[in-house]
Amino acid sequence: MTEKEKAAQGLLYDANYDRNLIEERLFCKGILYEYNRLHPSLLEEREKLLKKLLGKTGKNLLIEQPFLCDYGYNIEVGENFYANTHCTILDAAKVTFGENVFVAPDCSFYTAGHPFDLEQRNRGLEYAFPIKVGNNVWIGGHVVVLPGVSIGDNSVIGAGSVVSKNIPAGVLAAGNPCKVIREITDDDRRKYKEA
Repeated sequence: MTEKEKAAQGLLYDANYDRNLIEERLFCKGILYEYNRLHPSLLEEREKLLKKLLGKTGKNLLIEQPFLCDYGYNIEVGENFYANTHCTILDAAKVTFGENVFVAPDCSFYTAGHPFDLEQRNRGLEYAFPIKVGNNVWIGGHVVVLPGVSIGDNSVIGAGSVVSKNIPAGVLAAGNPCKVIREITDDDRRKYKEA
C-alpha cells in the first residue's frame, strides 16, 4: 500500500520522506507560486490556475491571494465559493466546501495531524481526516478547522474559533473550542436592511 493510499484510509502514513508525496506537494507549490504572483486584476488567469489545481470547482469561485495548500487535488468547492486572503488548506485528506461558502481572511483548514507517540512522530508519520463544510456557510476571520470536522448547512462560525468537533446545520457557533451558541433565527435573517 502506498503512503497516499494509507492517508486516504485514515491510517498513519509517511508525509515527510515519501518521494511521491513530496513531488506532488512540489507540483502544487509551483502552481501556487505562479498564482500568488499574478496581478490581482488578472481574474481569468487566476481562475484557470485554480481550476487546474483544485480537484473540483463550480463555475464561480474566487480565492484571494495569497492562498496556500499542500496538494490541491483533495480540495473540492461548490458554486459561488469565496475565500479571502491568507487561506491555508492542508489537504492531505479531502476538504469539501458546499455551495455559497464564504471564508473570511486568515482561515485555516487542517486535515493533517501528528501522533502523540514521539517515536511515530519523529519518523515523519502523520494522519489525515477529511473536512466537510456544507452549503451557505460563513466562516469568520482567523478560524481554524481541525481534522475530521463537518460543519452543517446554513451555519455561521464566529471569528477566532477553533473548530475541533462537528457543528450542526443552521447554528451560530464560536469559541475555542468552538461550541454552538444558538440556532439562527428569522430575526437574524431580518437584522440588516437593504437599501
